[in-house]
Amino acid sequence: MTSSPSILIGRFLLGLYFLVPGIMKFADQAGTLDYMQSHEIGFTLPLLWFAGLTNIIGGLLLILGRHVKFVAFGFVVYILIVNFMLHDFWTMSGDAALRETQNFIKNLGILAGLLVLAGVSPMRSLKLDDWWRSDKAVG
Repeated sequence: MTSSPSILIGRFLLGLYFLVPGIMKFADQAGTLDYMQSHEIGFTLPLLWFAGLTNIIGGLLLILGRHVKFVAFGFVVYILIVNFMLHDFWTMSGDAALRETQNFIKNLGILAGLLVLAGVSPMRSLKLDDWWRSDKAVG
């Protein structure tokens, strides 16, 4: 089931959704740090690095079909944290509130896709043996 064309394309696009912003976090560190600081987030530089590396590594793992269930559930947690810390539309008004409401709801849609992907993907052990092989090859 995890090799059907719709699952493969969806997994690729979800991976791309995280990979590109992960790269952009490093390409525009100053802008990302300013955005985080505007939401009164502490430890912005370590969090930027953590988020950027998580996005890049997790995005690549989704695209390549490695540890998909684990990564999908990890990104579910990540999206919930991002939604409540950075898309806090309930503290805003006007256009900003509308924009952040849209981002919040869009992220819930991405979260839903991740839950579906996790539901159809096999769980793998997190051993170092064959960590690099695709889920299909070891499952």
